[in-house]
Amino acid sequence: MTPEQAKIVQAARKNADERAKGYREQALKLYPWICGRCTREFSHANLRELTVHHRDHNHDNNPQDGSNWELLCLYCHDNEHQKQIEAVYGGSAGTKGPAAATHNPFADLKAKMQKK
Repeated sequence: MTPEQAKIVQAARKNADERAKGYREQALKLYPWICGRCTREFSHANLRELTVHHRDHNHDNNPQDGSNWELLCLYCHDNEHQKQIEAVYGGSAGTKGPAAATHNPFADLKAKMQKK
């Protein structure tokens, strides 16, 4: 191995060690690779679709025991954050209060039934 190759290998190992200190890598070591909501199982092939959700929504709160983390698939993670957005608005995102229906498919039902 040339000195240049040795430096590259050493830098790669250092970067891998630093990444392993990150909360995602820690969470993947602590918890089984299963979505906490839909129970979908993950393998190395699709692990990129498994995310770490912060239960208190504070990305700076990363206790070593993982008590603020939850593994969620991309879909459940998006749904969790959408629920938070809707809670702020009291209904569907972007509306004041609960969303109101704009169409009633049964409005003319009686008249339609009498035609037959």
